[in-house]
Amino acid sequence: MIGSKKNLPFSVRVRRELVEPENEKISVVRQCQLLGINRTGIYYRGKPQSVKDGNLMRLIDEQYTRTPFYGYRRMTVYLQNLGFVVNHKRVRRLMRKLGLEAIYPKPNLSKPGGKDHLTYPYLLKGIAVEYSDHVWATDITYIRLGSGFVYLLVIMDWHSRFVIEMEVSDSLESSVFVETLKRALLNGCPEIFNSDQGSQFTAVEWLKILQENKIQISMDGRGRCFDNIFVERLWRSVKQEEVYLKEYADVWDAEESLRQYFEFYNYQRPHQSLKYQTPFEAYQKGQKIEQNKGEKTAILDKQFTP
Repeated sequence: MIGSKKNLPFSVRVRRELVEPENEKISVVRQCQLLGINRTGIYYRGKPQSVKDGNLMRLIDEQYTRTPFYGYRRMTVYLQNLGFVVNHKRVRRLMRKLGLEAIYPKPNLSKPGGKDHLTYPYLLKGIAVEYSDHVWATDITYIRLGSGFVYLLVIMDWHSRFVIEMEVSDSLESSVFVETLKRALLNGCPEIFNSDQGSQFTAVEWLKILQENKIQISMDGRGRCFDNIFVERLWRSVKQEEVYLKEYADVWDAEESLRQYFEFYNYQRPHQSLKYQTPFEAYQKGQKIEQNKGEKTAILDKQFTP
């Protein structure tokens, strides 16, 4: 859970420096577990990128957040009006690289795992989510760096908008996000887990963990941008309130800064749709609601047992 490691005396960056790859007694994996960090960050190397493409991708990402209905044609006109000499072909290539599509406000960073990948129906249509841990949802978005970009995954409680877990990674390998799911489930267990149909969320290990915990699996329909609407709104908040205001030097800088932002988001930022409660306050109250419902049901069952 975001905040569960906040009592550790050192920052993520300092804890990474404590890892000893040459240590023969304790493996790197175990060291990372003890220090509460992701081992992929130990091996990260920045990816060089064309400065011009980097600037354009930055502008495209910012404008897309404001106007997700822009396709590559409108985006090309927007960039040309700023004075850039670009054509439709280049803008389309960069938007594909970012996984952006017009009218589809979700960055499509999770590509389907092929014709045979497992998919599940969307279970949330018409459902009233009235308590915490009823539904969790997850998604991945692009986060820009000073040079290059990384990916951010969050796991969120739908009822309270509370961010249960997050991970920053320089790759879309499913193993990184499987570890994030495992960490999230140490702090709670939803009845339904919703995601898109990307390869990360249809991977055998990801689905196996959900099934072992008896969690119902729900997946967004193709091209249906509002199936995961609360995470979509979260991306706008993260980018407008954090990412666009910062200049991350590398993946470690991005991870540390984003973790600080989610601490603020979860525990200090009043949420208008939650009647100005913080997500954590709403999450706690939502757990009590479910607990009270369970107690009332138990009493009724006892009263009417023949």
